[in-house]
Amino acid sequence: MDENWQEVFTTSNSWQAEMAKQILEENEIPAVVINRKDSSYLFGEVAVYAEIKNAERAKQLLKDLQG
Repeated sequence: MDENWQEVFTTSNSWQAEMAKQILEENEIPAVVINRKDSSYLFGEVAVYAEIKNAERAKQLLKDLQG
């Protein structure tokens, strides 16, 4: 990932990461989903990244989704 992007959300559920990305994009924050799950054993996490300039706002928007 480029140094201008920061991880703003992680989950073990792919659907939840896609939901987080959608929330950010609806609020005009570009987002990228990176699937870091092991393809054989399906353990690991899926991360959502946003540009550093939008990271704090993104975290606030996703706060309810995380908890």
